[in-house]
Amino acid sequence: MLRKNDEIICTVNSTGNNGEGVVKLDSYVIFVPFSLPKEKIKCKILKVDKNIAFGKLLEVLEPSKDRIVPKCPVFGKCGGCQLQHINYESQIKLKEQTIKDAFSKIAFLNVDVKNCVFDDRQYRYRNKLQLPVRQLNDKNVIGFYSEGTHRVIPIDDCLINPCWTSIIINCLNNYMQAYSLKGYNEFNNSGNIREITVREVNDSLIITLVVLKNNLPNLDYFINQLKQLLPNKFSLYINVNKAQTNVVYGDDFYLAYGDANYQSQMLGINFQMGVRSFMQVNSNMCEKLYSYVVSNIPVNQNAVVIDAYSGAGLMTALLSKNAKKAIGIEIIPEAVEMANQLAIDNNLQNKITNYLGKCEEILPSVVEQESKNSNVYVVLDPPRKGCDIKVINALLKSNVSTIVYVSCKPQTLARDVGLLCGSLQEIDGKIVKSLSNEGIYDLISLTPFDLFAQTKHVETVAVLTRKK
Repeated sequence: MLRKNDEIICTVNSTGNNGEGVVKLDSYVIFVPFSLPKEKIKCKILKVDKNIAFGKLLEVLEPSKDRIVPKCPVFGKCGGCQLQHINYESQIKLKEQTIKDAFSKIAFLNVDVKNCVFDDRQYRYRNKLQLPVRQLNDKNVIGFYSEGTHRVIPIDDCLINPCWTSIIINCLNNYMQAYSLKGYNEFNNSGNIREITVREVNDSLIITLVVLKNNLPNLDYFINQLKQLLPNKFSLYINVNKAQTNVVYGDDFYLAYGDANYQSQMLGINFQMGVRSFMQVNSNMCEKLYSYVVSNIPVNQNAVVIDAYSGAGLMTALLSKNAKKAIGIEIIPEAVEMANQLAIDNNLQNKITNYLGKCEEILPSVVEQESKNSNVYVVLDPPRKGCDIKVINALLKSNVSTIVYVSCKPQTLARDVGLLCGSLQEIDGKIVKSLSNEGIYDLISLTPFDLFAQTKHVETVAVLTRKK
């Protein structure tokens, strides 16, 4: 009988969805973060739930050949990275296997996963930084959350973020100390600064301080520090968020310094990035990803391409070039405004239509209408929870010939592809294994893109074609 606080010696059998080691011991499956397959380890049991347990790695007795020394001093404490202890070649293999396992276990599909597309940079690749600012024992702490908690681990730098990271952290610490400002206390909803976020656009930075009240003293002190130490052009926004919530931003942004937006360009499309804009966190890999998506939509001047979950419209614009027109569907009003402006800026307003609303409410009627006179293709890029079942059902009832599905979570991708390919079906609101296994679509390819080196995350592109 396995109990909490037991210390055991065991051998790791495999790897879980989150990059953790999986130990099979008697009737138990034990998940141990930062351990690797074939390693002999000593771990402490933290929690036991029926036949599943969770452990803490105490010592590696016989290390794997894939194990390396992490570069980051807070790796294992901070929740930002999960895989720095694994050499990069093995990280790639792990992610490919995670996708394969998700399709096998969730969708009951035995799939071939193509070789992962990856970046030459495994560090300093991110264009986005988000750091909570908290009070801890009457001291301010700027850092990342520890995995699965709201406890902030203080950092001076982050190796997967650009070199400006340490400068901005240092400037904020100095500013808060100089004016006795306090980090956020989430228990009583007090303090001055809750969060600092940074977005890099063509070497320019959009910095946002998230505050409880728009009354920070002498912001010029903070701005002048940044001017002196940052080599980058930058803007500073103040965002007011009074709510006792996990949502980072409130509704109101105030531009305190610099330009409101910055111009950028990708694959021949000019676009603006603002404080609310969405962009993949790895710009180099984003270009490779978008190129691949576009290449899988046939060039057809009688085609309509629907870009579901279209964001600020960059993908929609790229798709419009080889089609009669492209249609974007997006739920965030500011993103739709930016998508409309992007179409105008690139002289594509006659080829692009953007709809504001929920994809599950708009997509079915748009697919039905456009299919009357055109060949329709669909690109799906939903949030981590995947597609609403109404979206899946609309596609199953349609005559859409090609679907390109971009996903940041293999498990929900497997579920949705299983429904489209017929290995899964919905019965009374539940997704279950299909007895007939007769689907409408064939899965043509699965290609991983590693936009998130050193972390458990992976982007995957599935290409499906309708059965004839």
